[in-house]
Amino acid sequence: MLSREELKNKWHFSTLEKIFIREEMYIDFKLYHDKESLFKYMYDRFEPFKKSFVREINDEDLQRLTQIPMIRITRFDSDKADDFIAKLEEEMKEVEYNLEHIIDFAIAYFTKLKEKYGKGRERQTELRIFDDIEATKVVLRNTKLYVDRAEGFVGTSLKKDEYVTDCSDIDDVIVFLRDGSMMVTKVDAKTFVGKDIIHVAVFDKSDKRTIYNLVYRDGKSGPSYIKRFNVSGVTRDKLYDLTNGTKGSQVLYFTCNPNGEAEVISILLRQISNIKKLKFDLDFAKLAIKGRASKGNLVTKYPIKKIEIKEKGISTLLPRKIWYDDTVQRLNVDARGELLGEFRPSDKILIIQQSGKLKVIIPELSTHFEEDMIVLEKWIPKKPISAIYYDGEKERYYLKRFLVENEGKEDTFITEHPNSQLELVSTDYRPLVELVFPKVKGVQKESITIDVENFIAVKGFKALGNQLTTDKLKQVNALEPLPYEAPEEVVAEELEVKGELNADDTQVQLEDDGQIGLVLE
Repeated sequence: MLSREELKNKWHFSTLEKIFIREEMYIDFKLYHDKESLFKYMYDRFEPFKKSFVREINDEDLQRLTQIPMIRITRFDSDKADDFIAKLEEEMKEVEYNLEHIIDFAIAYFTKLKEKYGKGRERQTELRIFDDIEATKVVLRNTKLYVDRAEGFVGTSLKKDEYVTDCSDIDDVIVFLRDGSMMVTKVDAKTFVGKDIIHVAVFDKSDKRTIYNLVYRDGKSGPSYIKRFNVSGVTRDKLYDLTNGTKGSQVLYFTCNPNGEAEVISILLRQISNIKKLKFDLDFAKLAIKGRASKGNLVTKYPIKKIEIKEKGISTLLPRKIWYDDTVQRLNVDARGELLGEFRPSDKILIIQQSGKLKVIIPELSTHFEEDMIVLEKWIPKKPISAIYYDGEKERYYLKRFLVENEGKEDTFITEHPNSQLELVSTDYRPLVELVFPKVKGVQKESITIDVENFIAVKGFKALGNQLTTDKLKQVNALEPLPYEAPEEVVAEELEVKGELNADDTQVQLEDDGQIGLVLE
């Protein structure tokens, strides 16, 4: 029964869509200024075809028709639509027959199962025990992690203490202490890890980009050292020493960097003896990334009074590749779907919707995308965007070229009149478009090809643009753009991570939402 109703609904809307496009009902949309009058016009237009449908046309059907993108209308193929409808009719006949002979159908179905999955069709998948599944990738983060930094506790039951992040009960947690030690432990209600916690976060085993920047004092009055390291091999619940191992050592400065950011810091020394230079700068980018057990480079043998961040860090790692999976409408780094490009921390994505809205945002994997999204790509700030739209107030078509001016803010680049609508948008450097006109009193005007680059210069985001034509348009087609050689991107070199790994340890890496800095005096 369910299959029959689904097929009927598909057939109903496919037929609606075919008549809607064939009769060019969308051309007169601009004449109606509200939803009620527009729907009345559509109901009247569909009246002669009512006998063609399996059920009554309703408002929801009309709403779906008004949301069909122009690019889909321009590429509509009547013959393919007829073939699709005919195929649906055949499937409906088959379903009706099976429903009338349900017992015979059920017997035949189970008989074919053995033939289909029997001899010659042995299992191709690999059988594994449940523990081998990377459950952290699919489990819901349905609880919250808290920390009591002074007393040294982390857990999900410390609700009166500092909130850290959402987590699941199968996650691992990494903790750094003020004495220079580090531990990885499983999420629990309450776990003691050591007093004076300076950083805590949840692990993500797929993250290989997190780098820690550290300055520590060796012993109670010894010299200070600087180091950059990654956490590449650890055993759960084992305490690791990140300093030289001298009693009384202390962390003076610490940052967690999800993309290997390397900041510049200013060192201020205490006034003792005859020190002439009390302040100097250090750049973490000049340090090699080594293993967590490395001693580090000498900063100074004199006591440090204060450490300040002079310049925020930039990534020293290779850009990260990001894909878009249209099936689930999500970004990912697992090579699923369409590759959007390689992204540094400062890179962003461009999103354009059929409604004429546009925004440039950081490509976070949790980003939600609207149903009417028509452009998703890596944003190149100096690459112009070209748009053809119908202005509802002036009742004219306009062409504009512009650059994005407000990063991180959603903005509309067509006029705000309710009848204004986007016809075509292009992010090609040198686009070509074809204007197709409807017949007027039996006379067909020849189509026109527009070289967008020569038609209009790049103007401000809010500019109206140049009037494209005073005539009615049947459709606007995007043609193959003119050749253009885009400038090559300069890709940062990958830094080598040095240091011995323990072959018996479990490999884990840290996940964090942003650069975290801590200066201890």
